[in-house]
Amino acid sequence: MMFWYGNNMSAWGYAGMGIGMVLFWALIIVGIVALVRYSSSANQRDGRSPFTDAPSPEQVLAGRFARGEIDETQYRERVAVLRDHTRL
Repeated sequence: MMFWYGNNMSAWGYAGMGIGMVLFWALIIVGIVALVRYSSSANQRDGRSPFTDAPSPEQVLAGRFARGEIDETQYRERVAVLRDHTRL
């Protein structure tokens, strides 16, 4: 006695199927948008690409300055050049 009205689906069945399909695709689209926003915000936070583990140029300069390879004047000049080029 599984099919009380025969093999035909009622209007409620079609409505539920349509609403379910819309909700499914809405969740897929929202997930993709959230993933893109998260990856772009991570890129802006630390200056690195979300797909690589390479340090940003400013981090490399900071490391060289910390190790004493360049002095403060060189560090400030190079950071200023990097920041000027990123604004373009």
